[in-house]
Amino acid sequence: MNKVVANAAEAIQGIKDNMTLMLGGFGLCGIPENCISALVEAGVKGLTCISNNAGVDDFGIGLMLQSRQVRKMISSYVGENAEFERQLLSGELEVDLVPQGTLAERIRAGGAGIPAFYTATGYGTEVAQGKDTRNFDGRMYVLERALHADFAIVKAWKGDTHGNLLFKGTARNFNPMMARAGKITIAEVEELVEPGVLNPNMVHVPGIYVQRVFKGTNYEKRIEQRTVRS
Repeated sequence: MNKVVANAAEAIQGIKDNMTLMLGGFGLCGIPENCISALVEAGVKGLTCISNNAGVDDFGIGLMLQSRQVRKMISSYVGENAEFERQLLSGELEVDLVPQGTLAERIRAGGAGIPAFYTATGYGTEVAQGKDTRNFDGRMYVLERALHADFAIVKAWKGDTHGNLLFKGTARNFNPMMARAGKITIAEVEELVEPGVLNPNMVHVPGIYVQRVFKGTNYEKRIEQRTVRS
């Protein structure tokens, strides 16, 4: 039952070129910083990355974009990364932009074993091109396929050695559903505790979904856009 690995470098063992990864977080909140740094160091290439956003130029997935490790991004919001924009416009990077709620549901469906679902979001736009559409009760819907990954990499506030995870605040937006949708799930945690410490009623992701867990270090609490009164 003990799923603890020593560090990020050990946790990402088995991630190879051309694999599909899910990377948790919302903006710069709850991103698996240690694993991203380890992936940059490992130099794996041709990755398809599923993430709500692409980080910023010098942080998060932005570091992997700088080192040309990402072949395709499946994302919702990418407006904070100039290098992402440059690679997209130059044709270096393949991008699938997905409405945020649809992205969340596609990931959740992947973890729940649901192959596809219909949603009204995107009907009549470029989002619906090439997809099946159907009328339900007088409203048109678009068929969207579930998303899966070879590895799901998440960051939790607390976790135990069995892999049970507890997230904090905005980090719950994408991390929990991604943890359920990967063939192998890696969790880096700010605080690693023994089994029984976490209140079972508060656990957001049961350990059955997690294969590897480790205590991360040196986390940065960055803010994408700081707005203050003059």
